[in-house]
Amino acid sequence: MMSDKNRRTAIGAAGLAIVMVGAAYAAVPLYDLFCRVTGYGGTTQVAAAAPASAAAREITIRFDASLNRDMPWSFEAPAQPVQIAVGEQGLAFYEAHNPTDTSITGTATYNVSPSKAGVYFSKIDCFCFTEQVLAPGQRVDMPVSFFVDPEILTDPEMDDVKTITLSYTFFKASETARAKTVSPRG
Repeated sequence: MMSDKNRRTAIGAAGLAIVMVGAAYAAVPLYDLFCRVTGYGGTTQVAAAAPASAAAREITIRFDASLNRDMPWSFEAPAQPVQIAVGEQGLAFYEAHNPTDTSITGTATYNVSPSKAGVYFSKIDCFCFTEQVLAPGQRVDMPVSFFVDPEILTDPEMDDVKTITLSYTFFKASETARAKTVSPRG
């Protein structure tokens, strides 16, 4: 028979294990929320529209594209940077190509550098908001519409930012992720 002290220790250890499992499941969505709110790690913001007016200060936007090693597509960023006024809406087209003989679903992750600019870089429309399905041999232009928030002008930490790089990495969508988008029970 267990003594009361051992029973309390066992219950405490079980409770701690339950709390730790719960924290592990909550960590990813909480971290994602934190990054979206603060722009941490270059996480960009999402907006419905660009501001009504643009500022005189211009910022150069460069583009970068990469693929996860398991993704057989080719994926290219716009070759030329774009010079935009703060608050002005910009538009760029990335190009993806599926050279295989099967349809492939991909999903893109993104960030900006310097990472401190993430909170001021807003996307209005982006191919990264949904999974992309490319048929065998299909080649598509993927638009991203964006702007730099005029609030960047009020932040003295951002005075040195003259160039922002928007980076995307495409991954093959997992079977479970595709099943969730198809199944209404998700």
